[in-house]
Amino acid sequence: MDLDELDEAGGASDPWALPGPVAQRPPRLLLTLLGDYWWQRTEPLPSAAMVALLAEFGVSDSAARAALSRLTRNGLLVTSRSGRRTFVRLSSRAADILDDGARRIFSFGTPTPPWDGMWSLVAFSIPEHNRAARDELRKELRWLGFAPLYDGLWVAPRDHADDVLSRLKELGITTATAFRATALPGAGSATDIPSRAWDLDGLRLRYESYISFAEQLRDSTAAGDVPPMDALVARTRVMDEWRAFPGLDPDLPAELLPSAWPRSGARDLFITCYDMLGPIAVRRVRQVIARYSPELAGLAAYHSSELTLSVADG
Repeated sequence: MDLDELDEAGGASDPWALPGPVAQRPPRLLLTLLGDYWWQRTEPLPSAAMVALLAEFGVSDSAARAALSRLTRNGLLVTSRSGRRTFVRLSSRAADILDDGARRIFSFGTPTPPWDGMWSLVAFSIPEHNRAARDELRKELRWLGFAPLYDGLWVAPRDHADDVLSRLKELGITTATAFRATALPGAGSATDIPSRAWDLDGLRLRYESYISFAEQLRDSTAAGDVPPMDALVARTRVMDEWRAFPGLDPDLPAELLPSAWPRSGARDLFITCYDMLGPIAVRRVRQVIARYSPELAGLAAYHSSELTLSVADG
């Protein structure tokens, strides 16, 4: 299970969101908040405080409590009681999921070694009666940076053979083959593959929209115009929007990229906004937790992108 599987109806729009339905769903939002401000802590928090934190994003009490129940059923939260109060903490499984996600999110867009000219390919034919496995495989391939070149042939410019073989085994799929190859010169050459497999024009527009949004947020934060309540929402938004790019952008090597590709500029803005907003946003988190557990409020903390990546990698 990953965070996307926890999505359900809910969430709200805000002035920092990009156009369209970008709000995280309550279960994933709750895990995001715990990962951002209660990272590597084992002290349980009052469930009422979690409900109140989700309310900062426009999530209703009923939707928040449903999210808590769902995360508990899925083994991602551990609940306990003290008198009439319920407390929750992240399970070790949830902590692993958050660390894996952080590694992916914060490392994406960093410089990569020169390309060796080899493509990873996955060819599969999965019957309709096993549609669920086929859909799951496609989702996993997207996450790894693959895209369909043809209906049953997916490609990626990096060596993901071991990852793909692991996913195929987990899903019990035997009618698939993973291999690496180079493209022959001529029709369908390597330089043609990116534009055929990925919507690079649409991706560029999304990057440009993100850059415009993040530039405004950076400037407002630098000017002191973002209060703690807005900072909490804005920091989550800027990360949530960046989180989508690893599943959309194949992280093509420079040799295959269009000119003036905006990925690095967008990443710089993501890191800047995330780090600038941290000390402001955590003030709001502490204020909310203090309503229900003043002794725990001071334990809430933010962490920088650099620390997140170093610990997730370690």
